[in-house]
Amino acid sequence: MKEYQRWAEETLNKVHEKMDWVIEKNLDKIPYTTDENGSYDDKSAQDRSWNEDDGINWWTNGFWGGILWLLYQDTGKKSYAKIARLSEQKMKKCFDMFYGLHHDVGFMFLPTSVFDYRLTGNEDAKRTALRAANFLAGRFNPVGKFIRAWNDDPNVDRRGWAIIDCLFNISLLYWASDETNDPRFRQIAMMHADTVMEHFVRPDGSVRHIVEFNPLTGEMVRDYGGQGYERGSSWTRGQGWAIYGFVNSYINSGKQEYLDTAKKVAQYCIGNIPANGIIPVDFKQPEEPAWEDSCGACVIAGGLLEIAKCVPEVERETYTEPAVRILKAIAEKRADWSRECDAIVQNCTAAYHDKKHHFTMVYADYFFIEALYKLTGFGINIWQSEAKVDR
Repeated sequence: MKEYQRWAEETLNKVHEKMDWVIEKNLDKIPYTTDENGSYDDKSAQDRSWNEDDGINWWTNGFWGGILWLLYQDTGKKSYAKIARLSEQKMKKCFDMFYGLHHDVGFMFLPTSVFDYRLTGNEDAKRTALRAANFLAGRFNPVGKFIRAWNDDPNVDRRGWAIIDCLFNISLLYWASDETNDPRFRQIAMMHADTVMEHFVRPDGSVRHIVEFNPLTGEMVRDYGGQGYERGSSWTRGQGWAIYGFVNSYINSGKQEYLDTAKKVAQYCIGNIPANGIIPVDFKQPEEPAWEDSCGACVIAGGLLEIAKCVPEVERETYTEPAVRILKAIAEKRADWSRECDAIVQNCTAAYHDKKHHFTMVYADYFFIEALYKLTGFGINIWQSEAKVDR
C-alpha cells in the first residue's frame, strides 16, 4: 500500500467518526452551509417562490445525498440509504414547480438518484434521474451547440449564456444515453463539450467562467469574469469543473481531445498551485485580500486523480502528487474534525467579489470525501457511466 493510500484510509476513519453524529443531527435536512453556531441550514425548509432557483431548487441540494451514498457504499448502513432517499423525495418537488429548475440538475440528481439506482437498482430513482436528463437535454441550443445555464432574472437576458459548470452536469446525459441506449443524450453532451473546448479554454489552459452566445445565430458574443476576479482571470473552481468535466467526457465518450484538454487545463492549475497547497478563489487574484476556496481545491484534486487513471503509469505521479498535496492541506489546515461545526471543509468562497468569504459548503465535503475514496481505489464513480453501448 502506498503512503498516500494509507493516509487516505486514516483520514476516512476521521470522516466516518465525524459524519456518524453529523448525519444523526441532520436527519431531515438538505444542507448547504453552516450558521454562526456551526449547525447546518436546511434548503428544503426554506420558503421560496415557486419560480426561484433557491430553496428546494438550490443547485447543491444533491450533494448531501451524495455524501450519504458515498458512505453507504462503504459501510452498508441502511440508515444512510434511508436518509439519502428522503432527500430524493423532497427534490422531486422541483419537477412539479418546474420554473426554478436550471442546468444544474446534473449536480442535483447524479449524486442522489443515479447513485441510488447504481448501488441498489431502485427503479423509482432511475425514473427520477431520466426525468432530470430529459430536462437538461431540453436546455440545449442546437444552433449554438451549447446547454443554456441559468434562467433569466428581471434585469439580465441569459438566453445565450453557458457556463463552465455545465461541463460537469452533462455526465447525467452520458448516463442517460447508456441507460436508454438512445444516442441523442450523448450527442448533446458531446456537442456541448466541443463548444466548451472551442470557446472556454484559452491557449494557456486557463478557463472562462461565462460565455455569452447569440441564442438565435449561435455566434459567440463575449465572455464574463463571473465568479472569478475579473474578465480574463482564472476562477479556480471553474478550472476544477473543466479538468474533471473533460476527463469525464473522455471516459464517457472515448474522444481523445477531451483528455488532451483536461491535461492542458490541469497543467495550468499545477503550475499555479501555491507551495502550501491552499487554493485561492482565482489564480490571478491580487495577493490581498487572500481569499481562498477550499471547495475549488477539492474539485481540482478530484479531477487530477481522474486524469491519473487515464494516463500511462509513468505519468500518473504528475497528477497524483499535486492532488494529494491539495487534499493534505485541506485535511491538516482547513478541516474541522470537532463537534463545533457540522461541516468538515472550511474556508470556501462562492465568488471573489461576494461580501461573504470563507464559509462552509456541503459540496466541498462531498468532493473531499469522494477524492479520499479515489485515493484508496474504492467505490464507483457516478460521473462516469459503466454501461456498454455502441458509440
